[in-house]
Amino acid sequence: MKYRTIPGTDIRVSEVGFGVWSVATTWWGVRDQNTALRLLHQAFDAGVTFFDTADVYGTGKGETILAEAFPGKRDRIIIGTKFGYDIYSNPGERTGMSELPQKWTPEFIRFACEQSLKRLGTDYIDIYQLHNTRMSTLQQDIIFETLERLKDEGKIRAYGPALGPDIGWRNEGLYALENRSIHVMQVIYNLLEQWPSLDLFEPAERNHVGLIVRVPHASGLLDGTYNPEKHFDKSDHRNHRKHEWMGRGLKAVEKLRFLTEGTGRTLGQAAIQFALAQPSVVTVLPNFTSEANVAEFTAAPDVPPLTEEEQARIRTLWDQELRELLDQPYADSEKKPIPVAR
Repeated sequence: MKYRTIPGTDIRVSEVGFGVWSVATTWWGVRDQNTALRLLHQAFDAGVTFFDTADVYGTGKGETILAEAFPGKRDRIIIGTKFGYDIYSNPGERTGMSELPQKWTPEFIRFACEQSLKRLGTDYIDIYQLHNTRMSTLQQDIIFETLERLKDEGKIRAYGPALGPDIGWRNEGLYALENRSIHVMQVIYNLLEQWPSLDLFEPAERNHVGLIVRVPHASGLLDGTYNPEKHFDKSDHRNHRKHEWMGRGLKAVEKLRFLTEGTGRTLGQAAIQFALAQPSVVTVLPNFTSEANVAEFTAAPDVPPLTEEEQARIRTLWDQELRELLDQPYADSEKKPIPVAR
């Protein structure tokens, strides 16, 4: 495993992190507690130090499971969690791409932070993220003043937005990078879904913001877990993708097989290396659902990185074929899928 430092902080994170949603929600299929704990321990033993969760995952389970998994190891792990959804007035786990109402008042932010600290069994959060924030939220100074106070009090060490829930939110990302003193930003980026994150890398590097990349395997297309006959449970997050898009994605994957030929790496590992090739990226969050996943993906930083020739070929493929082949609607600041609680 290799490690990178979040700009402007002394927080070092493993290049491969663990997205706790895969073991704390029903979206990916790991529902057994013992299996979840085993995967967390295996990842830690492989050098993973960054664990990314949210208060909404499993309505708190995504945080309590970390406290259970790593007693006495708080100084050896980096915890990122998220806030913004009002899970207290709206109990029950969300499924797939559905969302709960959000709440962004200073009082609620402080309350949510205190509740997360209790569930995590700690007195500080390393990375506190605004979960799926819209433009109207990013434009509120009071929110970031509240986060600065929490940082000054030692309750959080760094903060920034996690863009989502779906791919897009370019304007939100650019606004936050250019107008807010954030430390991190979480984005979707992979070989098959390069835009709009391509527009965020330069301003992130220029403004000294570390990017956290999720969905590096395009919901299973790039790690071999998806095929045309695959059907997901109705609660599975991947059901939000159109079957037609997934079919086109499989054709695109075949064009990327050159990344595995005589290279000593799997396509799943190449996909992680692709994200890590961006200087502003500090960590990548693949989905861990099996021991084989953990072994393969945690080894990705140590396999040969993509060569300049391979990266050039990827750029050409994207510009000439993949961008058009995989074109899809992107979310933007006009999308309001849920009522926003004030």
